[in-house]
Amino acid sequence: MEIYLVGGAVRDQLLNLPVKDKDWVVIGATPEELLQQGYIQVGKDFPVFLDPKKKEEYALARTEKKTGVGYTGFICDFSPEITLEQDLIRRDLTINAIAQDSQGNLHDPYGGVNDLNHRLLRHISPAFAEDPLRVLRVARFAARYYYLGFQIAPETIQLMKEITLSGELSHLTTERVWLETEKALQTPNPEIYFEILRKINALVVLFPELNALYGVPNPVQHHPEVDSFIHTMMVLHQASLLTTKSNKQQKSAVRFAAICHDLGKALTPKDMLPRHIGHEHNGIIPTRNLCNRLKVPSYIKELACLVCETHTNIHRAFDLRPATIIRLFNKLDVWRKAERFEHLLIVCKADAKGRKGFEQVDYPQADFLLKLYQAALQVDVQQVIRDGFEKEKIREELNKRRQKAIEQAKKAYSQE
Repeated sequence: MEIYLVGGAVRDQLLNLPVKDKDWVVIGATPEELLQQGYIQVGKDFPVFLDPKKKEEYALARTEKKTGVGYTGFICDFSPEITLEQDLIRRDLTINAIAQDSQGNLHDPYGGVNDLNHRLLRHISPAFAEDPLRVLRVARFAARYYYLGFQIAPETIQLMKEITLSGELSHLTTERVWLETEKALQTPNPEIYFEILRKINALVVLFPELNALYGVPNPVQHHPEVDSFIHTMMVLHQASLLTTKSNKQQKSAVRFAAICHDLGKALTPKDMLPRHIGHEHNGIIPTRNLCNRLKVPSYIKELACLVCETHTNIHRAFDLRPATIIRLFNKLDVWRKAERFEHLLIVCKADAKGRKGFEQVDYPQADFLLKLYQAALQVDVQQVIRDGFEKEKIREELNKRRQKAIEQAKKAYSQE
């Protein structure tokens, strides 16, 4: 029995990056032998075992043979005769097919170290095309390591295009598409993920609402980058910069909402272009369609729809009357969902910065609205009740008092 450290742990170690999870491959063993040594079997389809002490995953070496469509149509062989080279060649990229033995020696039969040094994401063999999920994985790796200078090898790009053309992507479950997409949203440059998918013609298959923005113009005085898809990718990049230190849910929600904020522009009649009157409301249906199809978590879906509908009002905050601001606050339910309001403001800030030449622009609207919100929050609903208001009159009086508080805060802000 021989055991090797494989995959991401070896790759990230060689890149001097933190190693999060360690995966091991076992050569020359049977499931019974591992069970006898105290390992705990956790895989139903594959013989994957947990070390009872460290809880790290150990998988028997295997080969795979394509027998059906999608990423599940495989027959696997786990016999003890499978070699390390046979196990490694079934992996997706050369940089993920480097193994390390117990003495620290590297086993690199497919040139992964050389590709790491040259910052290349390259597929190992033509068998790459048998698993359509790898299209998304490679796009995600491109987003994850973009800041290190990684590029996808031209021959791998060509193969990804061929996989898309074959129709195999349609066999991916929406859950797997969302899982890979959410992982991409956690990377430093998630916009690269979507740009790669567009480059290989996969965006129109998996994210048609987003793909429809390509080639849709904006007024050049507000959008020097002109193209709506390019603008959306710039907004996504700014949203990523603004959420670097956020937790996973916040990153996913803010960054996904950034993708959706202008989906309505794809529905603007051509004779109206480059203006987009009503794109806010028009974007709600495609945003919902996208979220429902991918089974996006409800919090992310709610934020995306609210951003879509209200972002231009947020931009015009200084021009809004106190009564309009109250209606906006009520629609956003800022009284109970303050964190969501802050996330919405981050997306709007990213929208303002996500334009060519506007990357460093200030966004005082966020600070302004937060101050108005804090002022309105000081109105005591219990005092309204003590003053004798009942039932629906409570809400009416609460709105009046909050509106008055906003008027006063607005004056104070203008005098600062």
